[in-house]
Amino acid sequence: MKNLSSQIAQFRLICFLEGVTLLVLVFIAVPMKYVFHNPIVSEIFGPIHGALFIAYVGYTVLFAAKYKWSFKKIFWVSIASFFPFATFYVEKRVLSKIPA
Repeated sequence: MKNLSSQIAQFRLICFLEGVTLLVLVFIAVPMKYVFHNPIVSEIFGPIHGALFIAYVGYTVLFAAKYKWSFKKIFWVSIASFFPFATFYVEKRVLSKIPA
């Protein structure tokens, strides 16, 4: 992922960052907000994750059209954004097979 000028490299980076922000929200921000009554982490990472989620969905639509993905692949790549660690799987197993 050295060259971010290609769309595939950008999508792979977004997969990684979207996954990291989701993990931060689920495992750090939510406990801090509801257990320790300190919402600062969710206030910072919530909007960042939201923007990355929108970018992830946009790139999914772009790649689905560009590479003529099946409905099944579109579904699983889309659903991956809702589960911790799943976007890392998409980045490694789906996007790494697309030539840069």
